[in-house]
Amino acid sequence: MKKTMLVHGDGALLQTAVLQDGRAVDFFMESAQQGGLVGNMYKGRIVNVLPGMQAAFVDIGLNKNAFLYIDELIHPAGARPEEKPSITELVKPGQELLVQIIKEPIGGKGARVSTHFSLPGRWLVYMPGADYVGVSKKIASESERNRLRSVGEELRRNGEGVIMRTVAAGESVHSLRGDLMQLRDLWEEVLRRGRAAKPPEPVLLEAALMRRIFRDTYTSGMEVLIDDKTRFAEARQLLGELSPGSEKQLKLYDSAAERKSLFDRYGVTEQLNAAFQTRVWLPSGGYLVWEQTEALTVIDVNTGKFTGTSGLEDTVFRTNMEAAREISRLLRLRDVGGIIIADFIDMEDSGNREKVRQELEHASREDRSKCQIHGWTRLGLLEITRKKTRRSVGPQLHSVCECCGGSGHRYSGAAREVKQQPK
Repeated sequence: MKKTMLVHGDGALLQTAVLQDGRAVDFFMESAQQGGLVGNMYKGRIVNVLPGMQAAFVDIGLNKNAFLYIDELIHPAGARPEEKPSITELVKPGQELLVQIIKEPIGGKGARVSTHFSLPGRWLVYMPGADYVGVSKKIASESERNRLRSVGEELRRNGEGVIMRTVAAGESVHSLRGDLMQLRDLWEEVLRRGRAAKPPEPVLLEAALMRRIFRDTYTSGMEVLIDDKTRFAEARQLLGELSPGSEKQLKLYDSAAERKSLFDRYGVTEQLNAAFQTRVWLPSGGYLVWEQTEALTVIDVNTGKFTGTSGLEDTVFRTNMEAAREISRLLRLRDVGGIIIADFIDMEDSGNREKVRQELEHASREDRSKCQIHGWTRLGLLEITRKKTRRSVGPQLHSVCECCGGSGHRYSGAAREVKQQPK
């Protein structure tokens, strides 16, 4: 399975696509002026406490106050649900507090913040107050999971927590220790800045997109093409720091010499355009109808032009299996979060239904965001949830139609006369 990363620089805008055997599976876009917010830490001030919601609003200097729920204020092991104290016992209006953004502002909602701090590194995630060791579920080898868990217990101090990332598999104790020490020093710097800061004030800003994609997405052997000389130099420095010896995987793409932009040369522009349509065609001739509402995402599967050769059940099953793989890819590409309902074509064989569920679950293992396949409802719909932390790239790539407002329908504006029949 060949993986390729394409990095396209256009002034302050940076766009990155990850291809798997030529098909886009991840897409990131960020402006240098805006940057990302998830992971940022702020010295904030409690503005309002709502005991009825067990939550508080925190001024961190953004347009809207951030939302702090009680579960993000106390450690999960600190109390059982029935023993939770009132939030009024924990925070008061005017109180200063160090918080971290865990979900960006979306729509009319402010950012969501937490006091369960985490600092991601190349090989592991450092959590200064978690007091446990976790290992990525994507590491299949039980012996390697046990090794990493033992290394984590050996390296961490009392009260500290670490999560071994997927890329930590096979890494030496020396590399893991170096990563942890660097993150531990960074946390000490955050505490120092926090003591000196006057709210609302940022004390730690998450890395820019270039560093994040190499830290979180790059894997050994992945080919990387960059069409901007300045960012190419930056990428060489980052790879030399994060994965020494991998600099040879970088290639500078010359758009002028190739007479095509990087994204056009690898078909990314065409793939993105197709992926964000309401109707998405499958290779076999079937298609998905993709509807985004404020509360959830609904996906309808149809056979379309695909007629099959071995009977109705086989045709439906093959279409559904293909749709399951495509749905997983599109959830990543569109960065959809929240509740997702997939209406697959009805199948009489319960075994086929289970195979479709397993196929979607298997395809979702590559997803960096937490994606859970909850199972079939009594009406035959498949329930899915996916963690959402950042704004989707869709609204940044497309503007809402001024005529229909995104509904696909436009009021004609002409009232039709209703002729009355003579009595």
